Amino acid sequence: MAGGGPVKSAYFPPRTTEPTMSIFRRPDYQSDTTQFIEQLKAGKPGLEQSQRQGRALLWDKQIDREFQAKAEAARVPQQPYVYQTGSDHA
Repeated sequence: MAGGGPVKSAYFPPRTTEPTMSIFRRPDYQSDTTQFIEQLKAGKPGLEQSQRQGRALLWDKQIDREFQAKAEAARVPQQPYVYQTGSDHA
């Protein structure tokens, strides 16, 4: 097709120059989940602090790199068939 103009087709309507607004970018919109979390935080002001304490208790740990390297070096490779012992060759 020669020429550089826009293609007119019933399948592809022409683009408009007005910007479209996404439903996710509406300034007044809040999802049900967001509303629930905001209400929960308002009802329990110390909730975030207790979550941080729980995370620190279970997840935020210092890693002993020397111990980790020794454990990796001492690892025994797994056999191709895990239920076969070294002495059993059937």
